[in-house]
Amino acid sequence: TLNLSIFCSFLFTQVFNDPIHGHIELHPLLIKIIDTPQFQRLRNIKQLGGGYYVFPGASHNRFEHSIGVGHLAGELVQTLKLKQPELDISERDVLCVQIAGLCHDLGHGPFSHLFDGMFNPEADPEHKDWKHEDASLEMFDHLVKTNGLAQEMERYGLILPPDLTFIKEMIKPLKSDDAEWPYEGRDENKSFLYEIVSNKQNGIDVDKFDYFARDCHHLGIRNNFDHQRFIMFARVCDVNGRKHICSRDKEVANLYDMFHTRNSLHRRAYQHRVTKSVEIMIKDALLKADHHILTKGSGGTTLCLSKAKTDMEAYTKLTDQVIERILHPCSCSNEFTLSPLEEARMILQRIMSRDLYQFVGETKVCNQGWTKNWPWLFWPTMIVKKTNKKQQQTYTWARVVTLDYGMKNKDPINTTYFYTKANPTEAFKIPREQVSKLLPVCFAEKILRVYCKNSASLRDAKFCFQSWCHENDFLTEVTLYSVRWQ
Repeated sequence: TLNLSIFCSFLFTQVFNDPIHGHIELHPLLIKIIDTPQFQRLRNIKQLGGGYYVFPGASHNRFEHSIGVGHLAGELVQTLKLKQPELDISERDVLCVQIAGLCHDLGHGPFSHLFDGMFNPEADPEHKDWKHEDASLEMFDHLVKTNGLAQEMERYGLILPPDLTFIKEMIKPLKSDDAEWPYEGRDENKSFLYEIVSNKQNGIDVDKFDYFARDCHHLGIRNNFDHQRFIMFARVCDVNGRKHICSRDKEVANLYDMFHTRNSLHRRAYQHRVTKSVEIMIKDALLKADHHILTKGSGGTTLCLSKAKTDMEAYTKLTDQVIERILHPCSCSNEFTLSPLEEARMILQRIMSRDLYQFVGETKVCNQGWTKNWPWLFWPTMIVKKTNKKQQQTYTWARVVTLDYGMKNKDPINTTYFYTKANPTEAFKIPREQVSKLLPVCFAEKILRVYCKNSASLRDAKFCFQSWCHENDFLTEVTLYSVRWQ
């Protein structure tokens, strides 16, 4: 019966026509996961957060990205299985890798990284280190339990609980170079499987492959990286007793291009000045609305925005649509009574009428240690000191933006292994100097950006920012025009 179920799974796959990957075929178990409220929720979470307010084409959501990652995870593991039968990759392994790719972003909150990166640290300081990957693991457990999918998984050949453990370990892998094997889902001889969905070794994984291609497509930015070529040349080699996914030596320049593409996307889109202005405003609105937007959780409990992440039943209902609840609150109170959401609504109305926070200026941060003295802690005091205007205190916002190649100030290719056509079983590293003398020496930079929440304060804020940069020996780049995008 089990073999018949596995055989039938190939007969009843479902085909999706994806604008990025074309016609893709998904296993029926993946379809059952997709057809759940927990996964369908991703239809209403923008992939690029506030980026849609700057780039009109960036309307794509976590839903289609997750399907794309599930597809590419299957493509890569199937390629390795066909090329290297000695790896003993089973159909169970393939299915688990696909599920991990499909479910890796289940835990994203409203407006994606805005929720865990900007809103949560201010709304819930006690859990400021909470990340969406933590919620992805909880949401996956919740999805399996509430939809009775454990039995379906066993029907398609998975062995529980080990395979559930394996899937969750791939969604949030550990970054460990320890001699002792840290995982339970698979033995050390399957170590390469942990590098497919989320690669903590060097950052080369199918998650990036999809969002590079998908984000570039919707942003109207050229993508210089060909992920299909990487998959074609991918091969598993033994390195110090562990198996790693390696690439052909001739592909090293293309991989540098991949990380350059990542940096370029951050610079041109993800960390765009106006995108950040919009996201700061959405964050401020969510903070104002935090205790006034209540969501029903398990056992009849109600939770505010910042606490909904602790209850997956409540978190399932939390999407970008929270903005509509703020803009158009349903209230039975007297029409002359001011809504508790009024302050939050006014901030969002400013976004809709393009009255955005003004960009004051930015400067490169050369001293890496300096960033620990977060500037927004003393910025209001400085404005009062220099302008003698106490009302200015709440009207500025400063933040340090990091642009890198994905591994802070490290060269990710230093942790990547290659093989040659003549000797495809021997893995080695390629020094940067052997690739090109034109490659970067520094792989990260920090930029201090300052925004002004009130246009009446803009002139004072620019004066203070220039003075502060001069006093602290920073080069200043202050724009003399409005942040308004045209």
